[in-house]
Amino acid sequence: MKISFNILKNEDLFQTSNPAAIGAFLLVAIIITALLSVRYYLYQDIIKNGIAQKTILAKNTFQVVDKQRTELIKREVANKIRPVVAPVEGDYIKVDLQKVIDDIERIKKENKPYQVKEKELFDLIEINDTERKNHAISFIMSSTDTNLDTAFSNTKYILNELLTVGFFDADITNFITDSFIDKTLGNHNKKSQYPLIIGLIEHSVIPNLIIDEDATEIARKNARNAVKPYIVTYKKGDKIITTGDKVTQLKKDALKQSGYNAFELNKGGVFGIFTLVCLIMYSLVLYIKKYEKKYYTPRYMLYISLSSIILTYICILVANSSLSNYIMPFAAFTMILAIFTNPILSFLVSILMLAILSVTLFFDSQLNYVFICAILSSSYLISKISYSKRLDIIRCGFQVGCVMFLAMFFVSFFEIQTAAIPKLMQMQAQNPILGILNGLISSVITMTLIPIIEKLCKIVSPYALIELADQNQELLSKMRNSAPGTFHHSLMVANLCEAAASAIGADSILARVGAFYHDIGKLQRPLFFIENQSYFGVENPHTTLTPRQSKMVITLHTKDGVEMAKKYGLPQVIIDFIQQHHGESLAGHFYNKALEQEGAQNVTEEQFRYPGPKPQTKETAILMLADALESAVRSLKKPSSEEIEGMVNKIFTERLNDGQLSDSPLTLKDIKVIAMTFNKILRGMQHDRIKYQERVQSELEDKTKINIQNPQDEEFERKIQELQEKSHKKDENEK
Repeated sequence: MKISFNILKNEDLFQTSNPAAIGAFLLVAIIITALLSVRYYLYQDIIKNGIAQKTILAKNTFQVVDKQRTELIKREVANKIRPVVAPVEGDYIKVDLQKVIDDIERIKKENKPYQVKEKELFDLIEINDTERKNHAISFIMSSTDTNLDTAFSNTKYILNELLTVGFFDADITNFITDSFIDKTLGNHNKKSQYPLIIGLIEHSVIPNLIIDEDATEIARKNARNAVKPYIVTYKKGDKIITTGDKVTQLKKDALKQSGYNAFELNKGGVFGIFTLVCLIMYSLVLYIKKYEKKYYTPRYMLYISLSSIILTYICILVANSSLSNYIMPFAAFTMILAIFTNPILSFLVSILMLAILSVTLFFDSQLNYVFICAILSSSYLISKISYSKRLDIIRCGFQVGCVMFLAMFFVSFFEIQTAAIPKLMQMQAQNPILGILNGLISSVITMTLIPIIEKLCKIVSPYALIELADQNQELLSKMRNSAPGTFHHSLMVANLCEAAASAIGADSILARVGAFYHDIGKLQRPLFFIENQSYFGVENPHTTLTPRQSKMVITLHTKDGVEMAKKYGLPQVIIDFIQQHHGESLAGHFYNKALEQEGAQNVTEEQFRYPGPKPQTKETAILMLADALESAVRSLKKPSSEEIEGMVNKIFTERLNDGQLSDSPLTLKDIKVIAMTFNKILRGMQHDRIKYQERVQSELEDKTKINIQNPQDEEFERKIQELQEKSHKKDENEK
């Protein structure tokens, strides 16, 4: 479907700076900075330049981990771990020994002078001890082949024993001794062989053990991780610090455990916190102003600010207590914010708050990881709940708790890197359970705070909208009885609005409820509106009025509707639908009638326009289009698909060319999607099945006359079955 129009650009409603808004911005930044800074200044006079200025006693019994002592014990245990060694292949040592033996046998068999052979052997055998070297050469030259072979065999045997044991470079001289040879070969062997045996082994052997650096490091890490934290117990009344003492890390941790804070923060630090808070807040305001304009209002900014301040205060209380940081309510903060705004904005605000608190409260990386998972899962899962079922929040909270459980469980692998899983689960079971508890408590907090926030900040939640959509509400019940035509029209428009809003990603619940109440002003004078006249069977009263009087009566229903909405306590977001659903459009029928009666020179369009304002949101803009279109299509008699599509084009083009959508955030793509959605639904509304039903009923009566006296007759059953199949087939084709 094609739509031709000229669309105006949306105006930025927040171009000018507002002193009140700037003041509120600075006030929130100062409050958050004060909360984050006071924890450092509150007890800063306890310590000065690392020296205790007061004597502090323990208020109750508690335990503190001595991190420095624990680290010292871990180092000592790791240093006691001997290097892990690994043997290397020793075949090349045996090959080298055999080569030397072969050379000795060759030299001895050569036909050369004795001195020449002796010199060659002296050069061949590398022995540091000259005396032992001479004894070995003398044994070679004087021994028989049998004795020499025995010495060589003994040498190989001893070498095998040495390679089996393994040794370092410094161990070689310790192993190759007469006593070792005696122990290995037995005392019955001839001592004259020993110099040769020791010389050959010393010549061939090199260290066959090396240190495995990786295995050694792993063993030392395991030893460090196996060390239990060194716990120091302070009993009630024990001195934590004494005046004049140097404050160690252990004493600082003990002060923190008792509710004190030993961190020193100067004015520069406070200014740094203030700058960080202002920067993050300003970034958030820019995002909301550009991408989430509907929330750039005093109500929503007040809500986000108060929620952020409360979250900061609670996190500071938890950080200064003995409670685990894993119970901080980031999940509850995200869930509540997502219900009143949207998941994307709630995720962004929560992440920015986590950034501020992480920097100022010194969260570790594991804690940040868990809270990021909690925020992400909360913002996603809350978007999947059904607002008609309040207990869905409990289910959502449990699911978030399970996500935190898994995140905290896997984080524990970083804390105990090589521990067995049973030991890991035993040591790290407490925090993951806190994750599930956090999720469940967050859901309870969310359910509790929703009505309080609605009352305090005047913001409507989807739950309140669901309650307003109940057709037994007083206003809707009154409309059903006093203006049934208007009531039916509102129901049809609500269906159109809900489908279109869902198609473009707008708030479908808000669009539907706004459509229910948009015409409540007609309750003041229901018979002046054509949809009610036919129901009550009265003549059109506008025949007795002038066009200007009729225009006044018709356009007054928006003002009457606002007054009734305020009287019955409807929220402002619904009042906006009542005010804006006609925008500043022209009451064309009475304008044309006035032109005929008074002449073009006496009538202007401005005199016959609604007071406005124009639609400011996607939902109110959808209502304007749906309201006009439903009335126009209802005026057609048995409209075809082409006529419905033509009417959609006509209404959309008129509203666009008249500039009625210029203040709404609808895009060209949104308008096309809305048009296609309206076309589809209106074709379904105009679906006519009366003739088909009469035809089937008549045919059924004729067929059942075949053998009505014997309903068990096979022919009768076959005809009925054929008829039913035919009816189902036609019904499907009709759909």
